[in-house]
Amino acid sequence: MSLTQVSVAQAKAEFAALVSRVEAGEDIVVTRNGKPVARLSALTGCPAVYGDLRGLRISDNLSLPDDVLDGFMPR
Repeated sequence: MSLTQVSVAQAKAEFAALVSRVEAGEDIVVTRNGKPVARLSALTGCPAVYGDLRGLRISDNLSLPDDVLDGFMPR
């Protein structure tokens, strides 16, 4: 299956129409200077609701690598 490709300029000018096409099931690749840089596709399932895990606490003795744990700590 080939994907529809549109330039950044075309995507900017026709964004609402492109979103309608994506809602109908089409995937669209956005290009800059002929090179793919982004893909528009419909969300599957329920989108995440940010803030759902607010207040989550992680045990101090959790056995996860430090780089994974760092992703949970405020910066």
